Amino acid sequence: MLRNDIQFPFGAVYFRKSNPPRDDWERDYTTAGEDGLNIFRHWFMWSAIEVAPGVYDWEEYDRQLDLAAKNGIKTVIAELIHAVPDWAVRKYADALQVNADGTKLGSYMGVSAATGGFSNNGGGAGALTLNCPEVKEAAGKFLTALATRYKDHPAIYGYDVWNEVNYSADVDYSSYAKAAFRKWLEKKYGSLKVLAKAWHRYSYAEWEDIEPPVHMAPYPECIDWLQFKRDNFYDQMQWRIDTIRAVDQKNVIAAHGISGAIPNMAANGCDDWLAASKVEIYGFTWIQARKGTEPWKTWYGVDINRAAARGKPFWHAERQGGPLWLQPQVIGRDKEDGRVAEPEDIRIWSMTSFAGGARGVLNLRWRPLLDGPLFGAFGAYGMDGSRTPRSDMQSAMAKWANDPAQKTLWDAKPVRGEVGILVVPETQEWDYLLNYDRKEKPYPEAMWGAYRAFLGQGLQPDWVHIDDIDTYDFLYFPYPIMFTAEQAARLKAWVEKGGTLIAEACPGYFGDRGHVGQVQPNMGLDEVFGAREEEVEFMPDIGDRIHFKFDDLAVDGGGLLQSYRLTGGTGRGAFDGGRLAVVENRFGKGRTLLIGTNPSVAFFRTNGRANAAFFAELVKWSGRTRHVALSNDAVYARLHKGEKGSFLWLVNPTRKAQTTTVTLADGKLSGGNPAWPVEYSYDTDSVEVPARDALILPLD
Repeated sequence: MLRNDIQFPFGAVYFRKSNPPRDDWERDYTTAGEDGLNIFRHWFMWSAIEVAPGVYDWEEYDRQLDLAAKNGIKTVIAELIHAVPDWAVRKYADALQVNADGTKLGSYMGVSAATGGFSNNGGGAGALTLNCPEVKEAAGKFLTALATRYKDHPAIYGYDVWNEVNYSADVDYSSYAKAAFRKWLEKKYGSLKVLAKAWHRYSYAEWEDIEPPVHMAPYPECIDWLQFKRDNFYDQMQWRIDTIRAVDQKNVIAAHGISGAIPNMAANGCDDWLAASKVEIYGFTWIQARKGTEPWKTWYGVDINRAAARGKPFWHAERQGGPLWLQPQVIGRDKEDGRVAEPEDIRIWSMTSFAGGARGVLNLRWRPLLDGPLFGAFGAYGMDGSRTPRSDMQSAMAKWANDPAQKTLWDAKPVRGEVGILVVPETQEWDYLLNYDRKEKPYPEAMWGAYRAFLGQGLQPDWVHIDDIDTYDFLYFPYPIMFTAEQAARLKAWVEKGGTLIAEACPGYFGDRGHVGQVQPNMGLDEVFGAREEEVEFMPDIGDRIHFKFDDLAVDGGGLLQSYRLTGGTGRGAFDGGRLAVVENRFGKGRTLLIGTNPSVAFFRTNGRANAAFFAELVKWSGRTRHVALSNDAVYARLHKGEKGSFLWLVNPTRKAQTTTVTLADGKLSGGNPAWPVEYSYDTDSVEVPARDALILPLD
């Protein structure tokens, strides 16, 4: 839960040793307090604090919390045990994590803090494996000392565990990780004989014969390796939490990821749902300089985090406030595409997150770093800590957000979206393995394509984990090529009870352990869809040649092709050449629509030039009524409801004012003063939304 001593957490990441300079701290804190900021997060790096075994240097960190208390600012302690002391790298050299190619990780200078002790392989794992008992014990002593020292400090807000939740795809092949993998397998399979049969490896004589797979490919052993890594690293996250909680039972435990679940859940462990389940506040890093400023990307960043939080408070844990120089993500892009953040950019990026449900924001730099490759990056304040037009914008928003007049606004929450995009972790795992050596990556293209298509239709598309489907009655399943028999049974029961499901080609083609079903759709889903496969073509490299009709509407395909013969359903369209492409069916109290290709991929690859009309027809077919209908598709709408008040957020990411009419499915505009911009005049018949801004209107 968000603590009630701050209405709306609004702040920044401040101290990453050795920046900012010590001589500026007192002035910076005074400025932050005057500007309405109320929360700072600092990196408490193991490598910078435990300077020798059992010898801690807390002095600079003590000063941060004391200055925070003096200036009315709360502190989030970001524990960074993956920044490893150099003495520990020497002492526990046998516990260095190992890449798939056999190279060992080491101690390198950090990119986001010009400090030693960081690994050279990215992610949040660190150079040393926590599967080594001695390393885990040493790191645990540091976390215990950290929590013991600060748990009762008047400035503490809580702890952030596992910065940007993820790990490298190439680790960990150390002897300690291999031993942990074997124990995990023994617990799962019970006997070596059962494992050997499941893996199709019949000559294991001892558990020690088992080696984790190095080359990722679509086999059961690789599925197990991916799932072990996820369980292993998230168990370590839970251990961090438990270690802190053993000392401090009262302050908040938070974490933040990178909203990476769609492209990187399988490879890099970006399971936002699992991470959020372990903490009281979850958050996300989203930086337009690295991602791009297309509106759908900004919405995706917040929407998937809201879904993963499952009703818990969440915040934009790292939001850009300044430029980014020389990094590969920005090279070749336009200046306005996040490379140089303007005050209006800070406003629209923040407002989009708030419209998506975020109830807090931290700039990932209060002021820029002075050392290392990220010099000058991201800070809203100047290199010397001076105020800038960007910080003035940030200050105005911070003071507005914490005005008691906004309490009713923040108590209101986004309503459930009209459509859910179904997320099944096993599907992504299989696509990652199946296409590991291929340039085609149809899974993220299909997922993002469907999301973009429905967003462009004026809907709020929610990301829905397979475990959460019972809270929705309309789901779209892009690229559903693999899931388990248990999940198939759950989907079947969901439709039978009245759910409406649209699925793209090859639903459950691969079942448990990646085994191909001999009857397609697999696992009894032929009954749900009222059709069986006639032919299938796995040729995603030429998927753009696939075309079909939905009734009389021409539609572009993509990805795969699966044609059908009817077994109870009704044909609604054919591929060029005549093969049956679309089948509608009723099953129990529910409805299904099976599409024998991936129109979402075509939408994504053409940036929406193809298939917008098709997705509009799918909305009509579903019978969904939009929460809010706008006449101008450059403006995005989000509806928030609360016990004491409801609000319509109109978000305009463009560089000019936009005018739109507004039609609400439930309620109407009250005509009262907007919550933002303050004292803004508007016409309820034709609403004008300022450029790169939001208009927040009260509802009757």
